[in-house]
Amino acid sequence: MEVESVRMEWLHELKRADPEIYDLIKKELERQRTGLEMIPSENFTSLAVMQASGSILTNKYSEGYPGKRYYGGNQFIDMVERAAIERAKKLFGVVHVNVQPYSGSPANLAVLLALCKPGDTISGMNLTDGGHLTHGWKTSETGMLFNSVPYHVKPDGYIDIDEVRKIAAEHKPRMIWVGATAYTREFPFEELSKIADECGAYLVADVAHISGLIAGGVHKSPTPYVHVITTTTHKTLRGPRGAMIMVTEKGMQKDPELADKIDRTIFPGLQGGPHDHTTAGIAIALLEASRPEFKTYAQQVVKNARALAEALKANGIKLVTDGTDNHMILVDLTPFGKGKGVFVQDALDVAGITLNKNTIPHDPASPFYPSGVRMGTPALTTRGMKEPEMHIIGKWIAEVINEAKGYELPEDKETRQEYLKKFKAEIPENRKLVAIRQQVAELCSRFPLYPEVSL
Repeated sequence: MEVESVRMEWLHELKRADPEIYDLIKKELERQRTGLEMIPSENFTSLAVMQASGSILTNKYSEGYPGKRYYGGNQFIDMVERAAIERAKKLFGVVHVNVQPYSGSPANLAVLLALCKPGDTISGMNLTDGGHLTHGWKTSETGMLFNSVPYHVKPDGYIDIDEVRKIAAEHKPRMIWVGATAYTREFPFEELSKIADECGAYLVADVAHISGLIAGGVHKSPTPYVHVITTTTHKTLRGPRGAMIMVTEKGMQKDPELADKIDRTIFPGLQGGPHDHTTAGIAIALLEASRPEFKTYAQQVVKNARALAEALKANGIKLVTDGTDNHMILVDLTPFGKGKGVFVQDALDVAGITLNKNTIPHDPASPFYPSGVRMGTPALTTRGMKEPEMHIIGKWIAEVINEAKGYELPEDKETRQEYLKKFKAEIPENRKLVAIRQQVAELCSRFPLYPEVSL
């Protein structure tokens, strides 16, 4: 209680110092408490992680690495960073870890710059097939600096291994990415490892979405198969917003200087001083992820995702790959027409269910107005929800989709914005959605979020 009382004093100081921002934070807390957060890249950290992230460590400058800083006064910062590194090495079975990347995209860029030269050929999953922007998409610097030859998924939504093999043989990429932002099946690390070895490529696993599932033992680990692993720390790993780059034993065997190359690219190549308060939060999250209860959590995340998928299908909703192996579900809305994602996302927002519009493989519409929505179960599981709740939520989502499916995106761009404006004005008045919103709030009240916090 003593620690919590100190925390409350800090929040009261915020209220005194800046009532406007305090009020907005209070409103956001209420939104999170009373709604269903289902964006698969979001989660709720522990209070300990939040306290570390908001601690006095934010005051320190620590350019360099433990024992090799450019500023004085870093003896305790060094200990914090070393703790995070050692915990990550143990949890993921790797030989080297850099915990300083500010976020996932800078981490991915750092790996590319450390291992490739501008103009080198790289290959990653195509963005609209579920891949990530930083794996070589044409509007990303990673697609502008490097010759990107993306691979795709098959009509059934699974990675086209034969196409990856063909690209590797024909284009001899310097690096192959395995990882995604919207892929609902287990990644074929072993098969891609064989392909990378045959063409001499580095294989890099971006496990940002699934690192917590790997730590919890419910997804195959890439460590034996890849050379480098990147991950954010705030998704299924349930930490603060940061990232890590990890080098495997296989990576060091391929290039003994690999760890040094990556470290030099992060600092001084791309970044200055690390965010020490985030490093402390990462260290705490890694400790939490090493405990038995986290394995139980990870198992429940997957159980919940599968239960939600079955509930959606039972209510007439089509899913990419017809299900999920992980924390994520990708809904295919094309049975109702193309470009429906924006309508369904906003309608669900009215109902108190937060997820995101998303492209689906071979989407007939544009990425700005995609034909799918993406959802996940990490945050719901953190609140303590289980399979019975997933069946209820799946039914609600299907009902909302049916309320929104009648809206049609105009082909004419000039009338599109006016149509969307009209939709956004009238959808909050939909009685069905308002009724579901009340039911959502009641469900959430049975699974309180941060009950210790009172603003």
